[in-house]
Amino acid sequence: MRRSIDELRSFYGDPKGALVRRILAAQLADAWGTADNCDVLGLGYATPWLGCFSGARRVIAAMPGGQGAEPWVTANRNRTVLVDDRALPFAAGLFDRILLVHALEEADDPQALLNEASRLLSPSGRLIIVSAARGGLWARNEATPFGHGRPFSRRQMEGLIRSSGLEPRAWSQALYVPPWRAMLPFSDGIEQVGRLLFPGTAGLLLMEAGRLTYARPKLRGARSVIAPVPALNPASTRASSAQGPALSVPATTSDLAQSGKPLYVGQSCTD
Repeated sequence: MRRSIDELRSFYGDPKGALVRRILAAQLADAWGTADNCDVLGLGYATPWLGCFSGARRVIAAMPGGQGAEPWVTANRNRTVLVDDRALPFAAGLFDRILLVHALEEADDPQALLNEASRLLSPSGRLIIVSAARGGLWARNEATPFGHGRPFSRRQMEGLIRSSGLEPRAWSQALYVPPWRAMLPFSDGIEQVGRLLFPGTAGLLLMEAGRLTYARPKLRGARSVIAPVPALNPASTRASSAQGPALSVPATTSDLAQSGKPLYVGQSCTD
């Protein structure tokens, strides 16, 4: 059963929830930055992080009916919509970035939800799933939202992603600090030590995915032509389609890969 909107709001208003917000915000900033000129969709309960995407062209929060919805943004026009997560009310290929938090692990049909998210993703778009990690301490603590629903292992999440027609690009873990209030002041040190020595104790699993891309086969006898390639801009793919064929983005390409940084301190999903 999904956690209610009141339970989620209450959790993210206390010190434990504030810690989760801060740690996850740092991971998303490394992965997507401010999502400049992108259309962004948050599925589940993603509103604590949607404000980070200050460069986005449009940001929408879609909250499942079993959970309930809250107005967002409170100081401006509401951008929240209550949805059936098996039939999302958006056109195909509409979003460049999709963030799922408290969505997949509490869905009645996780595969149907991910199929819908895949349908909404633009050709060069990217999706990040944030879920409770199987085996982590937070998944065993029912006093937090991560102690309810269905936690995932990396392999399980990869299987769901591939079944939806997407390809895992990178993955990461976070929230090594135990869900005990006395340990919160030491969270920064515990995160660093846990990442190196105790990876199986992580509370959160993050996985980024995108569409499968294929290299165009080189025809025998074809002559290679060297020409300047314009900078890739995932948000402008739909707008540029009228001017010519879209550029194929390699499966390892991301904003951070282009800048030489690892994917939110994550790892490639190629093994």
